[in-house]
Amino acid sequence: MLPLKILVADDHQLFRQGLVSLMQTRPDLVKVVGEASSGREAVALTQDLRPDVVLLDIFMPDGDGLQAAKSIREIAPKTAVVVLTSSELDEHIYEAVRIGVSGYLLKNLDACELFNLLGGIERGEAAMTRTMAARVLKEASRHSGESGLPSEELTEREIEVLHLIVRGASNPEIAEQLCITVNTVKSHVKNILYKLRLGNRTQVAAYAMQSGLVFNTTDSTNAQSLKVN
Repeated sequence: MLPLKILVADDHQLFRQGLVSLMQTRPDLVKVVGEASSGREAVALTQDLRPDVVLLDIFMPDGDGLQAAKSIREIAPKTAVVVLTSSELDEHIYEAVRIGVSGYLLKNLDACELFNLLGGIERGEAAMTRTMAARVLKEASRHSGESGLPSEELTEREIEVLHLIVRGASNPEIAEQLCITVNTVKSHVKNILYKLRLGNRTQVAAYAMQSGLVFNTTDSTNAQSLKVN
């Protein structure tokens, strides 16, 4: 497996250099291909370098991280955008989810957690600690379906898929547990998104836990990633 090509975007040079140095300790997992100190530079370098992952801060000059993330999602949809910031503001969390970032991490993250979460991106997982996932789920739920009711009834099989989504299972894992094909799982997930009027699996898990459709029994303090399509 080739190491992930990483673009690091942060306007604080000391932090950026420290992060790059940290990345260099894991050449088996990641390879830093570029550095940016502004939102605009991050977008330009993404277009030129086509990294696998862009790690970017929110508070940057010349186009903040969220503006840059939106542009990157448009010009390089195959590039995963992971917010690495000190901001815990609800509006930043929701906007990042709305844009479709692949992760939202805080700068006080442990180095081992960072590498574990980055390693999951290639498997289609969201780079998010369990604690931050709870924040994201709560905020996404607050902005989705104010009535709290699905537009259509979920089938028994869709409820089973929903339970597994909340537990963080990937499509192949759901297929194995339910003895169905991956394509069938994708179809169920698509139907669930449609019926609940939601945009992604993170929001589905948020809705499910907040509405009481399912209950999350995992320890919310554990670092664990949520899978996405």
